[in-house]
Amino acid sequence: MRVESETLMSAVPPLPELPEHRLSIVVPMYQEEDSVGPFVARVSECLHEYPHPWELLLVNDGSRDGTRAAIERERQQVGAHIRLIELSRNYKQTAAMQAGIDHARGDVIVTLDGDLQNDPVDIPRMVARLLHEDLDLVAGWRQNRQDALVMRKLPSRIANRLIARMTGLEIKDNGCSLKVFRASVLRRIRLYGEMHRFIPAWLSTVTSPERIAQEPVSHHARQFGESKYGISRTFRVVLDLFFVYFFMRYRTRPGHFFGGLGLWLLGIGGAVLAYLLGLKLLGENIGTRPLLLVGFFFLIAGVQSMMAGILAELLVRVLFESGASRSYQINEQASSLGDAPWHQPKA
Repeated sequence: MRVESETLMSAVPPLPELPEHRLSIVVPMYQEEDSVGPFVARVSECLHEYPHPWELLLVNDGSRDGTRAAIERERQQVGAHIRLIELSRNYKQTAAMQAGIDHARGDVIVTLDGDLQNDPVDIPRMVARLLHEDLDLVAGWRQNRQDALVMRKLPSRIANRLIARMTGLEIKDNGCSLKVFRASVLRRIRLYGEMHRFIPAWLSTVTSPERIAQEPVSHHARQFGESKYGISRTFRVVLDLFFVYFFMRYRTRPGHFFGGLGLWLLGIGGAVLAYLLGLKLLGENIGTRPLLLVGFFFLIAGVQSMMAGILAELLVRVLFESGASRSYQINEQASSLGDAPWHQPKA
């Protein structure tokens, strides 16, 4: 099975010259028992001659199949630079990715999926671009995407255009998990919810958009199992996008957003009540008019928007960014969190 999977992948090109660094590869995995072995083999093949230390962090996101056992088997056979992070239950992809980032030790951090659709052969080229061009993020761009048109490609295209319009970042493939980061910059942000799709947008809040680039990468059809994500994720993306839009533009002045909305509601409610007051002064009975309730509803909604919304959003950001709360829990006994050795280059 492993040999067959490798034949579908690209040939490994000569490695580019790279400045001194340590590389951490973070891979969330959920129900990927059959993919673990071929994936680790492909990473090892592509980075066998890598001239600098590297580690592979496989985050088992509460899988109920044999994913954990498969990771342990590869760790024993390949080496302790294959590290297992075992989450106590299924926290979804974003939390699993954040868990790997929190425990990565490298100066450069790579994220990608473990289903062999992303090809690790692209990693050295993307790392070289990050370091040589002094960038903070190089995002993968699946130009020849091997996915179903209606269920995957079409929703992705719509989402990418919507994200670009609302965030101002012209990233053509926000959904590609293969990304290369400068670790010091990536650690300035935290991911939760479904926010892994908006990492370029989040990163643009702590670094210049000119330090974010995209690179065409390989993409292959899924070889094992089934996709864990369906079209339903599109609705979650839309909800998260509104929060990204709010945070990017109003994070230092949330009162302007909620206050503006509240003023509009107060204005509508005030106009309705002023109209009714005019009718009352003309001698009409307004006590049984539904419009009276509508006017008071807008007034109350305006006040609530100005007060409760601001407090709720600020409290959520304080909760997650203070470090007092995490979006995942690790099973430390089943994880390899100690001082594991790196994969070292040959002398």
